[in-house]
Amino acid sequence: MAKKPLTPEQSGLPANKKVQQLSQHQADATGQPMTTNHGLGINDDQNSLKAGERGATLLEDFILREKITHFDHERIPERIVHARGAGAHGVFKLYKPIPHLSKAHFLNTDTETPVFVRFSTVAGSRGSTDLARDVRGFAVKFYTQQGNFDLVGNNMPVFFIQDAMKFPDLIHAVKPEPDNEMPQAASAHDTFWDFISMMPESAHMVMWAMSDRAIPRSYRMMEGFGVHTFRLINDKGESHFVKFHWKPLLGVHAVAWDEAQNISGKDPDFHRRDLWEAIQMGSFPEWELGIQVVAEADEHKFDFDLLDPTKLIPEELVPVQRIGKLTLNRNPDNFFAETEQVAFHVGHVVPGIDFTNDPLLQGRLFSYTDTQLIRLGGPNFHEIPINRPIVPVHNNQRDGYMRQTINVGKASYGPNSTGNNDPQQVKARDGGFTSHTERIDAKKIRARSRSFFDHFSQAKLFFHSQSKPEQNHIIDALSFELGKVKTVAIRERMLSILQQIEATLAEQVAANLGLKVPTKPQQLNFSVPADGNPKDFEPVHKEPSVKKSPALSMANTIKDNISTRKIAFLLADGVDVSSVTDMKKSLESAGAVIEIIAPKLGHIGTGNKKIQVDESLLTAASVFYDAVFVPAGKSSIEMLAQQPEAIHFLNEAYKHCKAIAIADEHDNALIKNSYIATAQKSDGTKDNALLIGNTKEITKNFITAIAQHRNWDREKARKVPA
Repeated sequence: MAKKPLTPEQSGLPANKKVQQLSQHQADATGQPMTTNHGLGINDDQNSLKAGERGATLLEDFILREKITHFDHERIPERIVHARGAGAHGVFKLYKPIPHLSKAHFLNTDTETPVFVRFSTVAGSRGSTDLARDVRGFAVKFYTQQGNFDLVGNNMPVFFIQDAMKFPDLIHAVKPEPDNEMPQAASAHDTFWDFISMMPESAHMVMWAMSDRAIPRSYRMMEGFGVHTFRLINDKGESHFVKFHWKPLLGVHAVAWDEAQNISGKDPDFHRRDLWEAIQMGSFPEWELGIQVVAEADEHKFDFDLLDPTKLIPEELVPVQRIGKLTLNRNPDNFFAETEQVAFHVGHVVPGIDFTNDPLLQGRLFSYTDTQLIRLGGPNFHEIPINRPIVPVHNNQRDGYMRQTINVGKASYGPNSTGNNDPQQVKARDGGFTSHTERIDAKKIRARSRSFFDHFSQAKLFFHSQSKPEQNHIIDALSFELGKVKTVAIRERMLSILQQIEATLAEQVAANLGLKVPTKPQQLNFSVPADGNPKDFEPVHKEPSVKKSPALSMANTIKDNISTRKIAFLLADGVDVSSVTDMKKSLESAGAVIEIIAPKLGHIGTGNKKIQVDESLLTAASVFYDAVFVPAGKSSIEMLAQQPEAIHFLNEAYKHCKAIAIADEHDNALIKNSYIATAQKSDGTKDNALLIGNTKEITKNFITAIAQHRNWDREKARKVPA
């Protein structure tokens, strides 16, 4: 155990006046009651004040507002969360109007709707890596003919907490620890797992965060979700509940965790660069917008609550209808002016889209405007060009920091007679926004509906829906993360949570940590009011009505093309040029991107057969590519076999389960010097992603193997010294 630092007096040094000055302002909460910033004792810091257990959050809740307001203003100038991001412009094109569901103009038009999309990590600072194990933000700003609509979501359909009151606590826990500001952009530390282990409602989201979804191959290859349940409103005022989905046309793919760690060191801008380069080369990223629609009459027919943001609707119960396509086709001209200054807000809706009483959503409706006020300098952030709607803006708001509009006339109030009472209110039938009418008859209360108390059934569903390799990755991720936790009691509490999800999962993680699974799960739930009975808040244990959902597994994603996949050609002097050109032509015709890697930059070959080298072995790394091809040419292969970097390149690609094609040479020295030959002998099974033979004979199978993304069957054999 590290020794406690000596005080200046103990060390024999003169007392530091600044230390003495600061000590007067230290606060120790040990054994103290919780209060507001003004000293008022807080009875319940876990639940926002609502109109009934499932009702709307009340603006009257000054404790919620103080807590979130303070949280929103804790970082300047970067975003508190989602600070690290990348953005692009594009268009949304509807497939078929849906007037029976929504009166929103952009959901009932043949014209394209311009959009700006920002992807991001959550926990890290602006300077952190793209490849952190983290949730990814997926925010879309639609510039519609009725004003801006912001669909502010993530690449995971659920969240860690049920009530916005807990959001500051969650982010405080996952951010670098306040005493030493470490670790950056990582959840593998004590404070995060301390919080999670005492919040069973987080169980489902933890499964997602520990899965491969948390380390996507590319922004272009991840799903997006609106997370919350929203409403669609049609012209008749009829309401349907809706969940929003973004489905990538390239499929959903991830990188291996070891690979992600390597990429973080070699190119922390990996995702940002990937998005930029894809758009630059004209390989425009595409997603389809999907909706899950539930009739008002069916609100309570499920074994989970539609308003609970820790739950999803299994696609087996409500299929996803794909209604349009999003295409990103233009990079920003200036990162700061556009990507950094874009201001999303879950409350930016248009007629035809409305909110529900989801308590996490209700808190976000307050928080977004509040945080923009400090981040973007004041109340006029909507006048920054990237945030301006494409329709005119007219209201009686004036002045303030950074005001750019020059309003004319005397009247800045309403009603008025000095300006013809303009601007005038818009009637609902003419496109004015009206909130959905919903009867409220309830007591003011800080509580949660009993229907929110099932914390484990969907966590079970998610884990059981994963392929065996994906389950192994979750076990590895939990073992890694909890292995970084120094406090054994926190690890043991977390094993109690895992035990209630899946016994074998808890046992395998416990074995990796050198611990035993508790004989009886600890029922810790800190969503209980101070004077509440903990037994009244114990989790409700259910078995999921859907036992497996194929849509939740990345193993079932699209694997029918190799468009935009990056393939490394590893070669040296003496390479068979025809082997290079034949494979290059076949792969490029299928949409792949080829980069030539050699021991040094310049050219390989002479005369008309010169090949331009894109990267040297000093600057390239296998983790940047989806597959590797070694062309024929005995001299080339023998030279590569003498290059430690080339051997490492091949070993690492093999370790990360990637497709590898090697144009066969008699007594191939490169294979002999790499780990591949040893692994093949020890494993004994056929590896469909390792192709060795004549270039033309292996091309078709190589393309098929690349499309599969990874050969996870190689998993056990991939523990190579790469």
